[in-house]
Amino acid sequence: MGVQGLTGFVEERGVFFTELRVRDTKLVIDGSSLYHRLCFAPDADFRRGGDYGAFAAAVRDFFGVLRACGVAPFVVLDGGRGAEDRKLPTLRSRAAEQLRAAHGLSRGAGGCLAPLLTREAFVQALGRLGVPFVQCFAEADREIAGLANRWGCPVLSLDSDFCVFDLAGGYCPLSHFQWQSVRQAGPQGCYVPARCFSAERFCRHFGHRDQGLLPLFAVMHGNDYIGLEALEAFFSKVRLPRGCAAGKGGKHLRLQGLLSWLAQFAEPAEAVENVLKYLKKHQREEIRELLCTSMEDYAPSDVNLEDFFQNGRYECEAARKADVPEWVLDALAKGKLAPFIINALILRSTFLRVQVENMQRPSAHSTALPIRQIIYGLLLRVSQNTEDASPSKQINELPIVCEFDRCQKTIKKTFVQAASLPTDFCDDRFPLDKLMEVPVSCRQMLLLETLGVKMTFLEPIPSHLQLSVAVTCYWIRCSEPKVKLNQLKALLLMIISGELQRVTDDSDPTVLRAEEDSVAYKEFLKWKEKKLQNNDFDLDAAHSFCQWQCCLQMGLYLNQLLGTPLCEPDLSSRLYTGTLVHRLYQELKSAPAVENLFTLSPKMAQLYLVLLNTIES
Repeated sequence: MGVQGLTGFVEERGVFFTELRVRDTKLVIDGSSLYHRLCFAPDADFRRGGDYGAFAAAVRDFFGVLRACGVAPFVVLDGGRGAEDRKLPTLRSRAAEQLRAAHGLSRGAGGCLAPLLTREAFVQALGRLGVPFVQCFAEADREIAGLANRWGCPVLSLDSDFCVFDLAGGYCPLSHFQWQSVRQAGPQGCYVPARCFSAERFCRHFGHRDQGLLPLFAVMHGNDYIGLEALEAFFSKVRLPRGCAAGKGGKHLRLQGLLSWLAQFAEPAEAVENVLKYLKKHQREEIRELLCTSMEDYAPSDVNLEDFFQNGRYECEAARKADVPEWVLDALAKGKLAPFIINALILRSTFLRVQVENMQRPSAHSTALPIRQIIYGLLLRVSQNTEDASPSKQINELPIVCEFDRCQKTIKKTFVQAASLPTDFCDDRFPLDKLMEVPVSCRQMLLLETLGVKMTFLEPIPSHLQLSVAVTCYWIRCSEPKVKLNQLKALLLMIISGELQRVTDDSDPTVLRAEEDSVAYKEFLKWKEKKLQNNDFDLDAAHSFCQWQCCLQMGLYLNQLLGTPLCEPDLSSRLYTGTLVHRLYQELKSAPAVENLFTLSPKMAQLYLVLLNTIES
């Protein structure tokens, strides 16, 4: 994220930072940076699909520390890609990097890859903790800068773009935010030791008279929106100063040279004119416009997110221009709809994130394709009930969505047709902006029909597990190759372990605790501590569990789009723990008695049988 090479450059030189004690202040947090930082813990397992309970615990600990230090956090999350889709080349490149990381992990190499549902688990954890957050319509950087400047407080992120913004309260990189090393300061209470990037020191180091030159530097050096290709002619002709390149940082020669070259100009307009002199005349106006437009990305937004945190709503010009229904914008801002939804609606284009799966097989996302087609049908539907239209003509009129997904070891785009919807949803009385006026019974029926389940089958299941069980039924029916019985049993035992932890968790006063549940949970923890005889990584099993996560993700999205006719599963209560489900699967193959792991709790043993019988039936 951000300006190419800038994070590495400033990290290598401590002179651009000031020490900061973070306490008794508001703090605007870049949500995307934070959840990536927390999920990339040193002891995290990236091969087996994520341990969302441990991740949610890290989120809880982080915000607990802020609370103890009197810090009021406000989390701002990126939304969709924006109507102009300017970052598409960067996103494709990033998807290819993630695919290389996933392939390496599948073969036993090191590396990091955020689990598929990390974002959803983060949003749920914020809601559960009562942490104020907003999800922007598109990229959030300018809104984050605008909100922080309105309050005069720091920004916490890992995005080097914030080195370029003019921030009244400064930019604290997460890499220097020592929240796990809180210190006491006598009667003043505790604080988080941190370091704050000083744009003033940075500019002074390179002799810049105007901090406004930094956006031009960022644009010319290359960021997420603009590559270097457009300015290659300039760099091939100009003689950049080399004085700053001595000693450290040979790899940052161009970066240092460009910063030193820009120092000769009093303000950005003068610098732009001098850049254009190195270009051919017919290119100049186009490049001038490109530079000036791109520099605006570093002007703090006039969108007032403070309105959202005070009143639950805010005005956004880009959203209004996109002509998106009001209820969709409201749900997006509150994190009740995912960016996937807004991208499909506005751009008719989506990215499907790769996991550690079997690269010789079709993408794990292909299993959930019919669910996505229903989502696209709801978002983009046209009336399919015209009497005079032939079936072939109706099919040809269905909208198309471009999906970026893995094919073997490359990212490819495929064009997917939206599904034709049942009569109730094709009724012209219920376009997208009136979707919530469709009776909830009809919305629930569409969800269950998509997943191939009847409500009567789900009635014996606790309400908070019904969607997960419906998704599991779909997974069993649609996965290719077919799900093995031991994979299903491992998944259900994992869900039961999460339930057992939930009912024995002392922090939840609403849960009635039974003694046998506590005994069963202690025995389960003893079993977990035993050394596993066979810890081999089974790639085929991993692929199957990846398919389940893909189905759960799209089941969640469809449920949200339909106004949650079923309760949303709680990812933070260890609904999916990759290391555990893989271990259970391995042990079930060699020691089937592990299926009786929870017999000390009659309630959990009974729930396991109900889940298994419901899904097998």
